[in-house]
Amino acid sequence: MNSVYIDLAVGLVIAFLLFSLLVSGVNEGLVRLLGIRGKFLWAYLRDTLDGPDGKRSWIPGTIAEVFARLPFSRDARPVFSPLPAPVESTATTWSGRLYERLREIDHRKDGRTSIASIPPARFGVAIMEIVTGEGGVTVLLEKLKADGSPLYGPLKGVWDAAHGDLDAFRKGVEDWFDGEMRRLTMLYRRYVKWVIAVLGLVITLLFSMDSLEYGRAILTDNAIRAQVATMANGGTDALAGLKEKCPEHPADPYACVTEVLSAPAFVKIVGNAPVSVKIPDGGSPQWSWNGGEWLSRLGTPGHWPGFLVTFVAVLFGGPFWWDIFRRLTGIRARAGETDK
Repeated sequence: MNSVYIDLAVGLVIAFLLFSLLVSGVNEGLVRLLGIRGKFLWAYLRDTLDGPDGKRSWIPGTIAEVFARLPFSRDARPVFSPLPAPVESTATTWSGRLYERLREIDHRKDGRTSIASIPPARFGVAIMEIVTGEGGVTVLLEKLKADGSPLYGPLKGVWDAAHGDLDAFRKGVEDWFDGEMRRLTMLYRRYVKWVIAVLGLVITLLFSMDSLEYGRAILTDNAIRAQVATMANGGTDALAGLKEKCPEHPADPYACVTEVLSAPAFVKIVGNAPVSVKIPDGGSPQWSWNGGEWLSRLGTPGHWPGFLVTFVAVLFGGPFWWDIFRRLTGIRARAGETDK
């Protein structure tokens, strides 16, 4: 009896793990395709160096802006340039001047820069290069203040704390930028959770994954295996039960067993998508449209609790379910790890 519950737990955990990985994979694919990390970084830099565009911040502040404005409009990334940093700046914005210092190691992505992360040490050096081009820290601060740049406040505070020491000023700029990147990362992860939730809901409904139905299917599979074992030991009652599950082979018990065991619970569950594929023995894949049945499942209230369980499980993420799977199966976390 314990093995039945272990099989049930492992089966559910594997399903949740695979669906969580699918959601994470789709999210990562969209992030790379749309250049979200670069857009998010440069949205922050545009806000910090140049100030907001009119009355709107470049950084998204609502769910609608996360899903619409950030990916598809108001691209804050600078236009890509293959040229090295110029001797004298020709940029008209402070974010443009920063990009001039960074663009030598860059490649084109949709006509824009692909820079999606800036090490604090490199940012500090870039600021010092801008300081040199402007004729000193004091001159730079005066121009930032005159332009209404939000960067004036942090740099002024760092410069006052450095007491005129350029090395201390550069180190202070690095520390400040490192702290800002940590805060920006936390904000980015918060927005990613919103995206993961939406993708999790879409994937759950797309596959119409009813976790409660899947759990019952796992228990049914275990019962079928028990019937097969009984039949192999000479039991005749088990054969009748198996024949009821596959009426296509009423006279051939071996074909019946093959038919039943060739469609495990997970295969049946993922086959509830609008489009499914079957690969027969020795044949080519056969695609079929299940749109009507799929819509019927979505509209059946009896499946909604199972959909909800799947959706909530996916929100826990792949690492959580992988850790649970390791604990259930005894797989070590790292290769070469020994029992203590």
